[in-house]
Amino acid sequence: MSVTDLLWRVPSVQMAWRNLGRNRIRTALATLGIVIGVVAIASLGIAGVALQQQATADLGSLTNEVMISSGPDSDSDGITDEQVEEIRSVAGDAAVVPEKTNQTTLSTRDGREAFVSVTAMTRPSAMYTVSAGDNPDRFHSGALLSNSTATQLGYELGDPVEYDGQLYRIRGFIEAEGGFGPGGNELVLPLSALADQEYYDSVTVIAADGDEAQAIADRLEARFNEDDDEVLSITSFASAQESIGSFLNTLNLALLGIGSISLVVASVAILNVMLMSTIERRGEIGVLRAVGIRRGEVLRMILAEAMFLGVIGGFVGALASLAVGFAVFEVLAGDPTLVLAWPSVRYLVLGFGFAVVASMLSGLYPAWKAANDPPVEALRG
Repeated sequence: MSVTDLLWRVPSVQMAWRNLGRNRIRTALATLGIVIGVVAIASLGIAGVALQQQATADLGSLTNEVMISSGPDSDSDGITDEQVEEIRSVAGDAAVVPEKTNQTTLSTRDGREAFVSVTAMTRPSAMYTVSAGDNPDRFHSGALLSNSTATQLGYELGDPVEYDGQLYRIRGFIEAEGGFGPGGNELVLPLSALADQEYYDSVTVIAADGDEAQAIADRLEARFNEDDDEVLSITSFASAQESIGSFLNTLNLALLGIGSISLVVASVAILNVMLMSTIERRGEIGVLRAVGIRRGEVLRMILAEAMFLGVIGGFVGALASLAVGFAVFEVLAGDPTLVLAWPSVRYLVLGFGFAVVASMLSGLYPAWKAANDPPVEALRG
């Protein structure tokens, strides 16, 4: 025998269900208030989770990267070879990728042109993902070109591109990334292509994870930027992600607080419904008490009515919130099934539990008042 069967054998539960059906419009309105409250809490919570996941996705792989450029107190116009070697010694096993940059315009014989940023490096595999072709660990010849530029100009693998009077054959196409990742029109060449530039414009350190990246950034700060001098400008996106995560958590709590107001209002509506119900049935309750029904049974009957309202409203509200969650994740993350993960599902559980608890609390006073009303006074009306 199931728990439901056992509960249904309790007289107070049967009477509670019957009493809710007497005034269906009032019961439906009270339940609707709970549904709205649950949807407000759960949907806002799920939206906060979706925003946090989207922010993490936007930062992408940059959370494990440290970006280094020349600081305002540097004696040179860029990063020197000696500084790059010091950075390697501080970074340990992390990949260190020095870069030189420029701009140029690529053109085709049929007159099509595209303005591109030029990046020269020796290890493009650490920085880029290619959709086709080769992505070498050691880059000494050839070129990598962004997909968007190749499509715009009609380039294919093996085609030559010209930079500063030299021809470089395309070895791979750079895959566009979302968020803050590489994107736009970009041409990647070996360092020899920008050999006339004495200094590096930037250095990227790629660590195993965000914690290691932050630790490397701290060590670099201690090594290069002493006595408030900023010889190198060092940026770790791991700290940015922590700040964004903290802000979104605070925002989520604020949204939940706003949503909770709706459920508090619904609780007041339930209190009103239960009070009106007990007043209307005062004589009936008096008869029940007169024929031997105990106070505890009356108390359980009224609380069971409140529980039914909370369970029904909470269940319907959770289902509606799940539908909203599918839509939110489809818009923000592009994958509606992510709403089924625990960070989102917990808000459905929270909304349902809040609805049941709030309903039970709202039914306490009406239940106590009905149970303690003297039978003689109740029969007199």
